Amino acid sequence: MYNLILLEGTTESTTGGAGSIAFLILQFAVLGLVFYFLLIRPQKKQQKAMQAMLSTLEKGDSVLTSSGFYGVVIDVMDEVVIVEFGNNKNCRIPMKKSAIVEVEKPNTENKA
Repeated sequence: MYNLILLEGTTESTTGGAGSIAFLILQFAVLGLVFYFLLIRPQKKQQKAMQAMLSTLEKGDSVLTSSGFYGVVIDVMDEVVIVEFGNNKNCRIPMKKSAIVEVEKPNTENKA
């Protein structure tokens, strides 16, 4: 009779171990979802918005660079733009599109 009780006790403990593994896997899945919705998804959304902004970049747009300089786009190429800074026409600098953080389109309200 003592052996029977011992065997029943070991059977219950192995069943509880499998349940705790399932609970651990469930916790990791929930943690993965939290990371996705709090970190990965917003970053991808921001990258899409940045790509959309840079794809509409054209001549005459006012831009703000990542270093804090304001300028006007003179020419747009694949990955490089030429930006004119200030009133000096000799201050034209080629820079990567990724260095542009903000774009402002010129006013088109005066067109009749």
